[in-house]
Amino acid sequence: MSILVTGGAGYIGGHTVLQLADAGERVTVLDNLTTGFQWAVDQRVDFVEGNAGDVEFVTALLQERGIKSILHFAGSIVVPESVENPLKYYQNNTSTTRNLIDAAVHAGVKNFIFSSTAAVYGMAGSEPVSEDNPLNPQSPYGRSKLMSEMMLEDVAAAHDIKYGVLRYFNVAGADPQGRSGQSTPLATHLIKVACQTALGQRDKMKIFGTDYDTNDGTCVRDYIHVTDLAKAHALLLDYLRNGGESTTMNCGYGRGYSVREVVQAVKKTTGVDFVAEETGRRAGDPAAIVASADRVRTVLGWEPKHEDLRGIIEHAYSWEQYLLTRNDRPEMGQL
Repeated sequence: MSILVTGGAGYIGGHTVLQLADAGERVTVLDNLTTGFQWAVDQRVDFVEGNAGDVEFVTALLQERGIKSILHFAGSIVVPESVENPLKYYQNNTSTTRNLIDAAVHAGVKNFIFSSTAAVYGMAGSEPVSEDNPLNPQSPYGRSKLMSEMMLEDVAAAHDIKYGVLRYFNVAGADPQGRSGQSTPLATHLIKVACQTALGQRDKMKIFGTDYDTNDGTCVRDYIHVTDLAKAHALLLDYLRNGGESTTMNCGYGRGYSVREVVQAVKKTTGVDFVAEETGRRAGDPAAIVASADRVRTVLGWEPKHEDLRGIIEHAYSWEQYLLTRNDRPEMGQL
């Protein structure tokens, strides 16, 4: 059966497309290329440029291709930007998801997997958070994702469609085979920014906030390798196809690293002692958030392969080196 992947020209969506293509799945990628790159879409799948929130267009696409499963990654993801421009996030995330679900229902889609976030938990504290923890997002980004989760739950109760929600913690790294990575030049991911600074693409990087209630005063996050996350999506799709009930699951390793720890690890891995300037907090950032991910391991049999922080950094750094080389090739175009 055919699968639609929205945002499949982007970072997490692109890695999941690789996972599905490697498994021999028939995949159509839908992306408006606002932040994604068509060159990053695997050649084994079909690419369609378009807006996931265009109900008429997407309904026709789903029907024409007999698509019965959707994996929805398209959206905006920068927490501080969501605080500054909340309507952009309610449009790109909540409204687009609402319209995509509408198209899915009209086209008879049976399975809908949604890319959510640990930001729905808000200020969770230092203990690992489970899926049953209170939901209290602190940013429009987190709220826009939580609203989408709620819509999916309501629609699944009213229509013949099952959903799977994966709440990601901090995604990092790149495909171990070097086929894909985080390619947005101005992305705000900590490990990417640190690797770019080590390569001299940035004069310095910033550590936002040093007065949090953590061991060293900087934010603590659970970093998950993008390839392990992509595998979780493939397993969740199999689970739903085989009759599994709608579910919500955390995706993380259950181990937190502070910003200072990550910066030091990047310096050690790359051998470059770059400048990391300490500055004030960013709006919307919780002090610490670490996953309790027993459900995804137990229900899906998920066994992550890349839990080592150094390995995550090595893959991310290799991808940044590749991008520098790629950008030096005029025939490949600029990022």
